[in-house]
Amino acid sequence: MTQLSTPQRSDSPPALYSDDRDQDRVRHRAIMLIFVVHGMVSGTLATSLPWLQAHDRLSPTALGLVLFCAPIGSFIAMPTANRVAHRIGAARATRSLILLLCLLLPAPVLAGGPVLLFPAYLLLGMAAGGSDVMMNAQGVALERRSGRSVMSGLHGMWCLGSLVAGGAGILAAQLHLDLRLRLIVTSAVLVVGAWYAGRGLSPDTSSLGANDIGANGPDQNAPAPRRFALPTRAILGIGIAGFCGTFAEGATTSWSGVYVTKAVGAGPTVAAAAYTLFMLSMTATRLFGDVLVRRTGPVAAVRAGGIVAACGGVLVVLFRTPWPCMLGLALIGIGLAMNVPLVFSAAGRKGNSLGESVAGVATITYLSGLIAPAAIGWTAGAAGYPAAFALITVSAAALAVLAGALRTRPDRAPASAPVPGPAAPACL
Repeated sequence: MTQLSTPQRSDSPPALYSDDRDQDRVRHRAIMLIFVVHGMVSGTLATSLPWLQAHDRLSPTALGLVLFCAPIGSFIAMPTANRVAHRIGAARATRSLILLLCLLLPAPVLAGGPVLLFPAYLLLGMAAGGSDVMMNAQGVALERRSGRSVMSGLHGMWCLGSLVAGGAGILAAQLHLDLRLRLIVTSAVLVVGAWYAGRGLSPDTSSLGANDIGANGPDQNAPAPRRFALPTRAILGIGIAGFCGTFAEGATTSWSGVYVTKAVGAGPTVAAAAYTLFMLSMTATRLFGDVLVRRTGPVAAVRAGGIVAACGGVLVVLFRTPWPCMLGLALIGIGLAMNVPLVFSAAGRKGNSLGESVAGVATITYLSGLIAPAAIGWTAGAAGYPAAFALITVSAAALAVLAGALRTRPDRAPASAPVPGPAAPACL
């Protein structure tokens, strides 16, 4: 007597997939769209700050305290994201967190007063941090399954989404559109995009590694991950490399416009152009960086990037005219572009648990988001703006030394092979 097997439930429509290659293409597009949505939330919030400050009459100190809640929320959520994924499945966790982030987008402008801004940004930071870990874990899992580098392009899509949202915010401000209505409409559009992208996420547990977090449900045979995934010794070096690169990236993002204005004496238009050139250089490099990684490998790519970024920093520090300074900022953007995506990719290759490794590295890497602005501001106040950018230059140069931490261990299975055994980008 033949016993009929009961088909397993999958949240993703089976008709979407015909073979493994088609599955990978669908997953790749889905993850790219999630990165775009995440970046658009960040860009939209960034362009909302002037209205928020004026509407709630926030002093610079008060606004800084409000914004500080977002990274605090991220650091609460990042180390616990893998535990959530183990309980409900990686695909469901990714979908739920990115949808929650989109739904929370209007929260700051609908808070109704300065006091409620603190919990609003705390919740936004938690949703952003958790979804950041999960979408990076999805990207690393795709790399492991397909054997091809994709993380640089995914982070390039995040930058592209942020730039598009920032441009739309500037245009809306010029047209004097009501920010509350704009954020509600943007939230609704992004919810639709996130829901559509979520349909294409990994429909089986093998895509995330058998000994890791399940795709649509928990793996009953896998041990539960730690409740709070602090970095292990195996990935500590990767996290330090990520910290140095993200420190230089975040500090340049925050202070490039101020530096061009104060140290170089340029006007606001040139300052805006310098920041835009930095971001465009980083975005373009990330979008095409996977080709370079496939040719040279991650260690050589990060090492060369650190040297390029350090050369750009030297130009910024030594020259006091706009064009050399802008060229230096562009070189910094090109040199730092590959660091964060390749750090996450390396964490997925080296750690025993993909989800815990990505969460642990994200915790170290994004710690610089708390430290960099204050460290650069203190250095600029004590020793001047060139000294502050010298600190950025040293941080970028450190990547040339720390790049070896991203090397794959020789005893690891190739990325295209299934993972044996029982079985996480700045953002707000």
